[in-house]
Amino acid sequence: MLAIASAVLFFIAFLINAAEISTNDTFTSTNIMLLGLMALALHLAGVGSGWSARGRRR
Repeated sequence: MLAIASAVLFFIAFLINAAEISTNDTFTSTNIMLLGLMALALHLAGVGSGWSARGRRR
């Protein structure tokens, strides 16, 4: 789920940058891209995956 959110944030950052949309200081394309990178890093770290190692049985 975080990977999809990351892809959406990257796409929004790309649109803001490509269309040269003027935004306020909070929603610049760089800040949105950094939020996407944070979501991608959390996804790769396993946060929000829904699986727990303790709940598995053999």
